[in-house]
Order: sequence, then structure tokens, then C-alpha cells
Amino acid sequence: MVFSIAEMILLGLLVDWVFRKLRMPGLLGMLLLGVLFGPYVWDMMEPGFLAASSDLRIIALIIILLRAGFELSRETLNKVGVQVLLLAFIPGIMEGSTIAFLGPRFLPLTHLESALLGFIIAAVSPAVVVPMMIRFIKRRMGAKKGIPTMVMAAAALDDVIAIVIFSILLGFYMGTSGNIWIKVAGIPISILTGIGSGLLMGWLLLKLFERFNPRATKRTMLVIGISILLVHIQQMLEGIVPFAALLAVIAMGFIILEKREHMAHEISSKLGKLWVFASIMLFTLVGAQVDISLVWETGIAGLGLIVCGLLARSAGVLLSLTQSSLSFPERFFTVVSYWPKATVQAAMGMVPLMAMKAAGMPSEPGNVILAVAVLSIVFTAPLGALAINLVGERVLKPSSENMDIALDAISESR
Repeated sequence: MVFSIAEMILLGLLVDWVFRKLRMPGLLGMLLLGVLFGPYVWDMMEPGFLAASSDLRIIALIIILLRAGFELSRETLNKVGVQVLLLAFIPGIMEGSTIAFLGPRFLPLTHLESALLGFIIAAVSPAVVVPMMIRFIKRRMGAKKGIPTMVMAAAALDDVIAIVIFSILLGFYMGTSGNIWIKVAGIPISILTGIGSGLLMGWLLLKLFERFNPRATKRTMLVIGISILLVHIQQMLEGIVPFAALLAVIAMGFIILEKREHMAHEISSKLGKLWVFASIMLFTLVGAQVDISLVWETGIAGLGLIVCGLLARSAGVLLSLTQSSLSFPERFFTVVSYWPKATVQAAMGMVPLMAMKAAGMPSEPGNVILAVAVLSIVFTAPLGALAINLVGERVLKPSSENMDIALDAISESR
């Protein structure tokens, strides 16, 4: 396992540098590296490394979401609050519903099986979206209208909603749905309990920091440790109390930024350094989940269904922004920011297949769902990352009053 980690770090840094020189996002190179070294192509990763991939990806995702929380100022959220809620619900539901309706026309799936697929694919990838939005925020690009903050906050909520709807549908499919209204009520409850617990833990951490005044590095480690515990608590409470741990992680960063801005920036800076390592682990391990043979099985039909879903999502984004002050180019940037799929699809794509096998049901639909989930990663992660980078650089303008900050950030990134 140690050798594979060293191998991925060295090669990950190399491909990141090469892709940036080619003016492409470094994460594309890391995804490709994971695909090639993963068990489905060259099979050069140690079994222990792959066995620990789930935990490593969770830690990397926590670091992403903590960084997101430390960039979500209350002032900006107040400015874009309505759009955040609309973007969290409308595009994902439109995408999932479109795939549920059209699925049987493209693939050997029923409407319910297509709905399972639809709400796996409907989740936006925070692993791709959040780091790119943070980069724009650091350069103050789009800051006047709070565009990157809006995208980042809505993407986190979008994931929670997609996963909860998928869980409800899976219960129906497996014949264990229980009371549908209880499950539907679980969506707002999970959001409220997640945000509430995150705000509480952030406040308690602030009191702890004020009492003992630990160094910034120790504060960062405490924040990460508490975040991991919150994710573990979600797993313990599964089926008992709806709880969105990932929203709790973001809320924890938000309250620290709100109460102690300087402290939040210190922790965010430390997290930025940790992200160099975490990003390599996350994207290479997501790439390692991609079974290229499954991609070929679905072919043009699977790709066509994904494109239909993206068109519905794009229409949902534009509908959500009808009353916003964004220009059309800025709205188009928001559209492409909701294209990438990666982490949720890698984690959830196999769930229906495993459930079908455990219940002794025919597993062919599960194989199709997994294949299309994998194809959605291969198609949308590179496309979305490139589109965000290209459109963002042309559309988002640095705030004039912060031009010097933006120029300094650009110089540092080089």
C-alpha cells in the first residue's frame, strides 16, 4: 500500500504539471492515471491501497467540503440564497426524471430501474466542482455576483437531495419502501440536522480554540477529525435519523468563518496544502473505479441517455436562474458547472447491483446501471472540467476593487 501511495504521489504530481502546461485541468491527468493503473487496465495498484480507497476518498472529500465551508461568507450567501435553493432542487430532479422517463427507450431497463440510474447520475461531483470554484473565489472572479459561491453551495445540497431520492427509489425497488411520506420528509430533516449539527460543532470548536489557543495546524487537524466523526455518525444513524454529514462539514467551516474570519483563513490555508495530497488520492482512486469494459457495453445508447439528462439539467439551471441578475454568459457558466459527475457515481453506481445480488434478483439491470454510471464519469468529468475552466476564464471577471488581490493570486498559482 505504501508503495502505491508513493507511486500515485509522484506520477500524480507529474501528470498534474503536464496537463497544466497543456492548459487543461490537472484532475483530468489524475483521473486518467487512476484508470490506467487501476484493476481494469494495467492493475498496478496494491490490493491494500484499493481496499482503503473508500476511506481515503472520504477524507479527501471532507477536505474539499471544509474548504468550501471556509469560503462561504454569509454576505455572499444572502445575495444568492434563493438561487442556491432553486439550483439544488430543480436541475437534479429534472435530470433524474428525464432519465427515468427515457431510460427504457435507450436501455433494457424498466422506468423504476431507470429512475435509480437517473438519481445516481443526477448528483454533481463536488470533487470536480468545488476545487475549481475555490480557485475562482481566491482570484475574486465572479465575486461581485457571488457566482462561484452560489455554484459551490448548491452543488453540495444537490448531492444530498439526489442521494436521498435514490435511497427512496431503491427501497421501492427492493420492496422495503416503508412509509413513503416518512422517507420524503427525510430530505428536509437530513438537511436541517446536518446544518444544525455542523453549526453546533463549529461553535464548540471555536470555544475550544479560544480557551486553549492551539496552533493553526492543530486546529486544522481537530476540524478534520471532527468532520470524519460526523461522517461516521451518519453511518451509525442510517435508517434511524436522517442526517446529512457532508452539509454538517460545510456548516462547520461556515460558522468559523462567520465568527473568526482570520482563524478561518488560517485553517483554509492549511487545508489548501493538504489538498495537494488529497486531490491526488481522490482523483486517482476515482479513476481506478472506472471499468472500461462496462463503458463499451452501454455504448452509444448509454451516452445518448446521459446527454439527454445533461440537456434536461441545463434547462433546469436556466429555469432556476430566470429571476437572477446574471447575464447570459454567466448563466452559461453556471450550466457547465453542473455537468461533471465523479465521486457519487463511483460510490453509488454499484449499490443497485449489490442489492439485487443480495436479494437473489436478476442482476442484469444492476450491471447496466453500473455501466452507465461509469460512462457518466468518463464522459462528463473531463468535459465538465474543461468547460468550467474555459468558460470561467472568459466569463468571470475579477472585482475591480480587488484586482490587486486577483493578480497576486494568479502570480502565486504560477
